[in-house]
Amino acid sequence: MQRTDTPRVAVVFDLDGTLVDSEPNYYEAGRRLLERYGVTDFGWERHTDFIGIGTRETLAALKEEYGLDAPLDELLAGKNRHYLELARAATEVFPEMRAFVERLHAEGVPMAVASGSSRAAIEAVLGGTGLDAYLTTLVSAEEVERGKPAPDVFLEAARRLGVEPGHCVVLEDAPPGAAAARAAGMRCVAVPYVPGTVDDPAFGGAELLLRGGQAEFTAAAAYDFVMAGRRTT
Repeated sequence: MQRTDTPRVAVVFDLDGTLVDSEPNYYEAGRRLLERYGVTDFGWERHTDFIGIGTRETLAALKEEYGLDAPLDELLAGKNRHYLELARAATEVFPEMRAFVERLHAEGVPMAVASGSSRAAIEAVLGGTGLDAYLTTLVSAEEVERGKPAPDVFLEAARRLGVEPGHCVVLEDAPPGAAAARAAGMRCVAVPYVPGTVDDPAFGGAELLLRGGQAEFTAAAAYDFVMAGRRTT
């Protein structure tokens, strides 16, 4: 039962690279897809350039870069198919993130996932990791007009939770997501996935930047940060 004195605050999670370490699966899905179309030089470093950007936007850029003739929707369906196979086989949840989700759930704090992934991919990951027991409000970039760094997915998450954007805290691992959180008027806890992005200007707008990434993140400290900035109604 939710406590009657629960602060008026909500937490919105990015999924990939924030809650779960799904980037290796996304990289492999993209590599397999591009290989099918004759591209054999797509490496991990190039993949990291697209972390935090929606799958459709990523594939549109790669389609142009490699001169692929296949329709964008065909590429999208192919990558999602490869990714779902990999995600269902194994996806790792960052342990302190799981602890944080469980604590927020126990305290009755509203939560949502807002991701650039497809809804099918979000549901597969949450279902396979057991996080679907706690996270039921989901927003995919497919459901809004613009992906990150536009604020659309975060604003839609706030709307579905029935919480004002200014009462939301976003957890993000990538600069486009941090920029989207700022544009939405939400506080941001930045947990960089790629070490080389730590000094990206987009992270400069985060209220809490954990330069050490997941190695520095703790559920207790994150909970204290969320509660310290709460707003009551």
